[in-house]
Amino acid sequence: MVIVLKSGTKRDEVNGFIDSLKTLNVEVHRSEGASQVVLGLVGDSTRIREEQLRAHHLVEQVIRVQEPFKMANRLFHPDDTRIDVTGIDGTIRSIGGGKLGIIAGPCSVESIEQVTLIARNVKQSGAGFLRGGAFKPRTSPYSFQGLGCEGLDMLLEAKKETGLPIVSELMTIQQIEVFDDVDIIQVGARNMQNFNLLRELGHCRKPILLKRGMASTVTELLMAAEYIMAGGNENVILCERGIRSFDSFTRNILDLSAVPVLKKKSHLPVIVDPSHATGIRWLVPSMAKAAIAAGADGLIIEVHNNPEAALCDGEQSLTPEEFDSLMKVLRKYAAIEEKVFA
Repeated sequence: MVIVLKSGTKRDEVNGFIDSLKTLNVEVHRSEGASQVVLGLVGDSTRIREEQLRAHHLVEQVIRVQEPFKMANRLFHPDDTRIDVTGIDGTIRSIGGGKLGIIAGPCSVESIEQVTLIARNVKQSGAGFLRGGAFKPRTSPYSFQGLGCEGLDMLLEAKKETGLPIVSELMTIQQIEVFDDVDIIQVGARNMQNFNLLRELGHCRKPILLKRGMASTVTELLMAAEYIMAGGNENVILCERGIRSFDSFTRNILDLSAVPVLKKKSHLPVIVDPSHATGIRWLVPSMAKAAIAAGADGLIIEVHNNPEAALCDGEQSLTPEEFDSLMKVLRKYAAIEEKVFA
């Protein structure tokens, strides 16, 4: 249930009204927009009389939420959520709320020289965040599994040199403690419905980049976000990275229609991963441009200084030169969408 309060309601009146609502055995989540306060009731609200609430002198509107996701619902939070990350150089980089966040870097960290070189290149081209895999979930047990904690240390060195906040994928609950210095924790497609992991991430206050599962619906993605948010962590970034289809030409099928749907249903920022979606280097620029045109709040793109020799996903990685050319074009698309690079 969502309760919209009248414009001009005083803070002490809002607090008193919230206290009265809590006596009804529901949790109350408060969202302050530009002109109004919106209260979201989470819990068993079936016994609450809507007529009684509508009669209250502070209440403008009462809305029953039909979707199973509550906190991720735009009804609970009418304004777009913006995720802010402060770098070690004090620069604030953002995703959402009119800010385009570009995350770029290698699929997997291979050496300190490799990740630092790529970090310098993508920063110069305008990327606001550095991505890099230290722990790699692979389909084959014989494929390169990442450098683990050593890879995280290399990412942190690149962060110190460039000031770029880092994004890296976490695979298990046991790894959470070693991700203390990672700025944005990525939950991969295979872990989107690892509910025990999502619950634990709800207790931390780091932004979570949640990738859509390869066979998951939009509603299932939002429900996965709900697990994190229900634990108290509302800093969730949704990522469309392609879904599985009968067509095998591309690695996955990029569902760009999910972007406007998610933006309509939820207040959370939405980014797109054209690298994993297509699996083909020459398709990445086209899909990146299409994602911005569809209303995405950012992109996560794989960049490697020598894709032919990459230990992981070289076939879908742009060279630094290709990434730089793409960024020049994306600035024009961003201007059309009235968004700015963070």
